Amino acid sequence: MALSAVVMASIGYVYYTQQKSYLVQENLAAAQQNIRTAMYFMERDIRMAGCDPTENAGAGIGTAGTNTIAFTSDLNGDRDTGDTDESVTYSLADNDGDGDNDLERNSNLIAENIDALNFVYLDIDSNPTADPDAMRTIQISIVAKTGRADPGYTDTRIYTNQQGQTILGVQNDRFRRKQLDVTIKLRNIRNP
Repeated sequence: MALSAVVMASIGYVYYTQQKSYLVQENLAAAQQNIRTAMYFMERDIRMAGCDPTENAGAGIGTAGTNTIAFTSDLNGDRDTGDTDESVTYSLADNDGDGDNDLERNSNLIAENIDALNFVYLDIDSNPTADPDAMRTIQISIVAKTGRADPGYTDTRIYTNQQGQTILGVQNDRFRRKQLDVTIKLRNIRNP
């Protein structure tokens, strides 16, 4: 009887640890997929920023903030940037009212549970710049957290962008996080 109890306890422990590991991996995979999808849309749109085939629409970067970007494009060549998807803004907001930041595209939810969104704008010599006409490259960093807390984990990491600047400090909470960094060349911004 005692031997059976030991065997059953061992089986129960193995099951518990495997289940916990599965849940952690599932949450991390969901967070990773979340930021990959968000980055896909941002890369696609930002690469087209400033597309102005007639050079008469005035397309370009309008707002270049550390966690917000707004830009226009004349995708259909009609000399107007007011058509659908020709004026784009990416920013963080609590879109669904759950207390967590979400990534929005033109006030529409793109990705949930985003703790940090950071843009760094670089000129032709890879120096940071705030001048929209001088921007040639954008570095984007996104930090997403899992949807559920992990009781056996504490996040003590400091998250930085590609320039080494802190974009999210130590959270000391039970959520696991994933970070994704991408560098995008602006192919449609004209030389000043």
